[in-house]
Formats: sequence, structure tokens, C-alpha cells
Amino acid sequence: MIAALAQVGTFIVVLGSVVAALIQLRHIRAGNQLQALLSLERDFRATALQSALSYVQEQLPQRLEDPEYRRQLETIGFVDPAVHPEMVACNWLNEMGTLVKRGYVSEDTFMDLFARLIVHCWREVSPAIAILRRKRGEGQYHDFEYLAIRASAWLRRNAQGTFPRAIPRAPLPDQWREIDRGETAES
Repeated sequence: MIAALAQVGTFIVVLGSVVAALIQLRHIRAGNQLQALLSLERDFRATALQSALSYVQEQLPQRLEDPEYRRQLETIGFVDPAVHPEMVACNWLNEMGTLVKRGYVSEDTFMDLFARLIVHCWREVSPAIAILRRKRGEGQYHDFEYLAIRASAWLRRNAQGTFPRAIPRAPLPDQWREIDRGETAES
């Protein structure tokens, strides 16, 4: 009888240790995820990446009209990011795609922060990637492509946003709405 009680007691202690270890592992994973996201956010705010994203939005479509610019992208070898800042954005987004694909960063959290940017960047940069792939193959920036596909799907699933439904939205007066509509109508 005492041996049976000792075994039950041992079982309870072992079970409690397993549960505590699982809880601790969950906390460690959450802490690692948070550190990874904070590091990504810091990288995102870096001047070089911000400049590259601005370039993609404001200048890349016009630059792609230049045959010499396209030839530089098509040529095998190093593409100078000083001449082709879109490569800075492509490289960062490709790295992010790898981290999300491999589960090192929570896809849902990452998409909550960056999904719209990813889809926009893919739309703007994909013509340049198509040129790069002429000679470099389909593997060029494939994790960026993966990220863009996942971001599009995430946005469709979250079309209304991710604001908690149980929380009422704050009033958000738009004091310039009518004025801006008037300017748009005159333009």
C-alpha cells in the first residue's frame, strides 16, 4: 500500500514537473518571438531600408523604363544597391519570408504589422524580380514571393482588420474631409 502511494506521489511530482517545463518553454518561445519581432521592427526603421522602400514606391516604375537599368538587373553577378535600392527592400523581405516560412517568427503577428506593405512592395518590385529571374531562375527572391502570397491571403481573411470586436471603436473625426473632397473635385 505504501509503495503504491509512493508511486502515485512520484507520478504526480513528475507530471507537475512536465507541466511546469511546458509552461516555461511556452514563455521562452514567446520571449524569443518578441525579441525577434523587436529586432525586425528595428531593422525596418533603419534608414537604408526606409530609403529603399521610398525608392520602390516613388522611382522604381520610371527607372524600369530604362533599358540599361533593366540590363543591369538581368546580368548575372552583383547588383549594386547604390544604383538599385530596390535590392535592399527585396533582400529584407526575402529574409523575412524565410523567417516566417520556417516558423521563427509568428506569421499572424508579422502579417498584422507588415501585410499591406508586403503586398504593395511585391506589386511594385515584381517586374524587377521577373527581370532578375530571366537568368537567375525561379529561386530568386522566392521567399519574398512566398511572403507576398501569404500576406495577400492574410489580408483577405482579415479584410475588416484585426481590431478586437468586443471593444468599441474610438470616434475619429476627420476635420479636413470636406475641404479635401472640395480640392479633389476642383482638380
